[in-house]
Amino acid sequence: MTVTSKRKNRGAQKRKGGKAKAGGKKRAAKSRWLRRGTYWLLVLMIWGGLGLAGFMAYYAYDLPDIDAVEGISRAPNVSLVTTDGREIASFGGHYGEPVVLGELPPHMPRAVIAVEDRRFYQHFGIDLRGLARAAFRNLMAGGVVQGGSTITQQLAKNLFLTPERTIKRKVQELLLALWLEHRFTKDQILTIYLNRVYLGSGAYGVDAASRRYFGKPATEVTVYEAALIAGLLKAPSRLNPMRNPNQADTRASLVLTAMHDVGFIGEEERATALVTKSRIRPVVKGGAPYFSDWIMAQLRGYIGEVNRDLKVITTLDPRLQEIAREELLRVLEEEGAGRGADQAALVVLSKDGAVRAMVGGRDYAESQFNRATQALRQPGSAFKPFVYLAALEAGDASPDKSVVDAPVDIAGWKPRNFNDKYYGTVTLRESFARSLNSVAAQVVHTVGPKRVVQTARRLGITSDLDANGSIALGASEVTLLELTGSFAAFAHDGRGAWPHGILEIRSGAGEIFYRRLEGSGPGQVVERKQARQMVDMMHAVVEWGTGKAAHPGRPAAGKTGTSQQYRDAWFIGFTGGLVAGVWFGNDNNQAMEGVTGGSLPAKAWGGVMRRALAEEPLEALTLPETMAETKDGEPHDKGFLSGLLTRLTGDSDQETGANRGQRIERYFQPRDDRR
Repeated sequence: MTVTSKRKNRGAQKRKGGKAKAGGKKRAAKSRWLRRGTYWLLVLMIWGGLGLAGFMAYYAYDLPDIDAVEGISRAPNVSLVTTDGREIASFGGHYGEPVVLGELPPHMPRAVIAVEDRRFYQHFGIDLRGLARAAFRNLMAGGVVQGGSTITQQLAKNLFLTPERTIKRKVQELLLALWLEHRFTKDQILTIYLNRVYLGSGAYGVDAASRRYFGKPATEVTVYEAALIAGLLKAPSRLNPMRNPNQADTRASLVLTAMHDVGFIGEEERATALVTKSRIRPVVKGGAPYFSDWIMAQLRGYIGEVNRDLKVITTLDPRLQEIAREELLRVLEEEGAGRGADQAALVVLSKDGAVRAMVGGRDYAESQFNRATQALRQPGSAFKPFVYLAALEAGDASPDKSVVDAPVDIAGWKPRNFNDKYYGTVTLRESFARSLNSVAAQVVHTVGPKRVVQTARRLGITSDLDANGSIALGASEVTLLELTGSFAAFAHDGRGAWPHGILEIRSGAGEIFYRRLEGSGPGQVVERKQARQMVDMMHAVVEWGTGKAAHPGRPAAGKTGTSQQYRDAWFIGFTGGLVAGVWFGNDNNQAMEGVTGGSLPAKAWGGVMRRALAEEPLEALTLPETMAETKDGEPHDKGFLSGLLTRLTGDSDQETGANRGQRIERYFQPRDDRR
């Protein structure tokens, strides 16, 4: 080997050694960084774990006791009773019979699982896959379109937590879900859920919902019924089949599709369920469901949030309620169908405004819309008492004042009488009794529509009123309850009344939260003179005017009303201490076939009053001391009693005293034969 070769060898060896040393240094550096990284990662994990533990401990500190799941408090119960303690209705948490999973038809729990939590039996209480899927869909949609809560989470929220949307509530929901999964089996969780979940109309649990909507236990529900009940979980109030049947049906169809997609039912079973849909048959407790709903809607305004058991003493008279319902349905069934009248409503008040009976429609099970308190309809001539009262109060009119009934043209407005019949010179009393539109239009033109509106407001009309000439014909819409309540001022010698149904509200333990003071009301709203003059004219309506069909066989007064094209027909009147109003019409505003206020409404009104007051002594109307009555256009100056006797007996020279007495006796007996 040459000297040069040796030198090259030594240089190579030095270079290799240098590289080895450099590589060793790098490996050592990497090792140090790895150890440091691992150390700090462990430190971070430890501190992160401690932080997470503290975070969870903070939110878990006030978690409710999960062991109390079987003793979760029910919703408050509200009991409506009469003054003598008879229960009218009961509201609040309605729980059906506890159901065991194995006793239910398989399609009931499957419907719930298909639409709420398809992976219920696979996850541990929290469905990570479902959360990821929901997050992705919400992100793509730019908003919340899908939730990822499991049945276990929903149970935790419904049983233990409030509806508030906060981080704390969500964390507690997750913790409780894990706790429930640890404490109970899947079947137990599903069983508790099906027995406790809220499904609208005060029903908690599938059995209560099945009984409420279909009138049968959950063990007997069909596939469609199970789908409808499961569909309510999304929005129990909005999808309530009693209020929104179309939306509930649409949702049930989606549930059936979900059950098919999961494989719980086949295509044929799904199609059959869609074709053989069940009719909603809500169970109606008590004989005054419309009245009960009306009372419940007012409770919060009296005492605030209803968070305890309550007993509400109401003004309802069960006997009168049953009479009102029967008479209204009788007229509807006997004559309504043949004359295009599908709906009707009726209210009966005492003179101080206490609601004694309320029928809000033909069938509560079919429609819970209360046509006595919620429907705004044109009153027609039933609004004329305010027109004539305004004229009397203006000081230049009286029931005996002569007016001319003839075609009129008021700035291009040409109101016409019924059947275009005009009577020439008549008294104000006769124009009212015959409901002559031309005279009412002239009266409004004289006193001014604003004064008529002010008069109606003073007597209790709260709905919007248009201050123009058409107010003479009742073109502005009102409710039956407010119109009937306003007539109480005429029945009560000018003292106004506020329609009311609550006398007292107590807690379950007897603590009094509210008590109506005796004599509550607006006080004197009409001077006695004008109030009695109005009774004089309203009495003529029943005796020989447009309201003869309402005659109850005792002194009575009232007013008929018919809106354009027979869309609404009314009779409002009073006798024997009771004030009552009746309306006939159709929900779709379709015209009836010649139904006027003097026909079906007057018949129903008279039927109610005859039966309600059959055992009551006669009560005279509060009339002026001398009353000029008009019959067939001929004025007769006579007191009320002598006028009544003349109408009963006819020509005294042609009839013996015995016959006259028999006729009077028949007049004052209940007139069931006049139906």
